[in-house]
Amino acid sequence: MPATKEVPATANGAAKGEGAASAPASPPADVARAGGLKAWLPLVVTLVAMPALAYALTTLVLLPKLKAAINATAPSEAAEFTGSGEEKGSKNERSRPEKSGSEGHGAKGGKFNYPFGKVLVNISGSQGTRYLLTTFTLAGAGADFKTKIEENKDHLVDLASGTLSTKTIADLEKPGMRNLIRSELISVFNNALGKGVVQEIYFTEFAIQ
Repeated sequence: MPATKEVPATANGAAKGEGAASAPASPPADVARAGGLKAWLPLVVTLVAMPALAYALTTLVLLPKLKAAINATAPSEAAEFTGSGEEKGSKNERSRPEKSGSEGHGAKGGKFNYPFGKVLVNISGSQGTRYLLTTFTLAGAGADFKTKIEENKDHLVDLASGTLSTKTIADLEKPGMRNLIRSELISVFNNALGKGVVQEIYFTEFAIQ
C-alpha cells in the first residue's frame, strides 16, 4: 500500500490561514447606509412636521381665539364712540351762538335783525363843519320784517337823516342823547312801516366828526 504524501504547510499558508481566521468580516455597504438613515430619520421627521404643526395651531387655535376677542370688544367700543359723539354734538349745539340775523334770519327771542348801514349828516348849527356818523341795526318781529325794510329803505334813510340833522352839538353832548335819538328813530320808522314793526335799534357806531 503506497504511503500518503503529506504536503508540508508553508509559512505563507499558515500565515494566510491564521489571517483568515482572525480577521472579522466587513458589513455590507447597504447595511451601513440603512443604519445612517435610521439615525437621521427622527430629525428629518421633526423638521418636516414642525411647519405643519405651527400652521394647524395658528389656524385652529390662535385665530379663533383672536376673532372671538375682537368680536367681544368691538360692540362696547362702538357704543362708547357713539355716545361720545352724541355728547359732543349736543355740547356743540348748546354752545353754538344763534345767528345774528344780519341777512334777515330769526334772532333770539323771535326777533329779526337787519343791518341798516351808515347814516352821515351835518350837525345843526355847525355851518357844515361838523358831522354826525351813525351805523345801526334794526330789530323787529315778523317773517316779512326784512322785506318791509328793503322795500322802504330809501324812505327810511331819508327819515333817519332828517331826524339826526336836527341835533346840535349841545344836544349831542347831553347825557342819554343816544337813547333819545334811538326812540325818535323807532317812532318815525314805525310811522312809515306800521305800528310795532321796528322794536329796537342797536347803534354800532355813533361818532361826532
